[in-house]
Amino acid sequence: MDFRDDDLSHYAAHGTPPLPKPVRELRVEHASASIWCGVYGEGEPVLLLHGAFNQSADWSRQIVALTEAGYCAIAIDNRGRGRSTLGTEPLSYALGAREVFAVMDALGLPAASIVGWSDGSIIGLTMAMQHPERVLRVFAFGTVMHLDGLTPLDMDDPVLSRMFQRVKVDHARFSPEAERFDEIAQAVDQMTGSQPTYSDAELAAIRVPVAVVAGERDEFIAREHTEHLRRVIPDARQIILPETSHFALLQRPGEFNQAMLDFLGG
Repeated sequence: MDFRDDDLSHYAAHGTPPLPKPVRELRVEHASASIWCGVYGEGEPVLLLHGAFNQSADWSRQIVALTEAGYCAIAIDNRGRGRSTLGTEPLSYALGAREVFAVMDALGLPAASIVGWSDGSIIGLTMAMQHPERVLRVFAFGTVMHLDGLTPLDMDDPVLSRMFQRVKVDHARFSPEAERFDEIAQAVDQMTGSQPTYSDAELAAIRVPVAVVAGERDEFIAREHTEHLRRVIPDARQIILPETSHFALLQRPGEFNQAMLDFLGG
């Protein structure tokens, strides 16, 4: 049995764990979309940015770990995902970064740390390039910063198929635009098929602390690319989470959370 079958079967079968009760929820209007975020706990702010087809509730175990450690966890649904609307602008990582900054402005946050997963980590590193003064550090899990770092997917993989079915169920549960799933999925596919295209020179200009993090058996990202990012981004730290895939935060939340907290604590 593939190790992922055992680790992810409960999630795929029973759905996303419920989010804790937020201290505050708000919507931020930005570039034709309504962006949802939830604020949990008090302390130094940590933004949680999810993957391409995911949404904030996937961070439920990380929110608990962060708040128990004295941080303020802020979960944001990217446009078209979770509780946020798609709007009319073409999806891009640069637009995603700008909308996160808009949420920070609405919350009165001059700067924050970022924990990103997949597309969320691309957005986090994009933010570090756009406005480094507003980014304290980036824990970038499952990151690809140019397309040659991607691994061809096995479209017959039963685990990935079940995960995508779970994404469709979550969209129907959370989205104010449940009827637009196919349109949103097409928009995400168009973005991820053509982006990101950051150069090594752009990555080498990053001047905030970065952890480049990957599951030992990531299905999407080539290990060589993870190691390349560690070399190119100045002083980046590489963390490989053993016996995990691209879904490590769901598979092994304890190990993921410990690595996250160790990095945030410096």
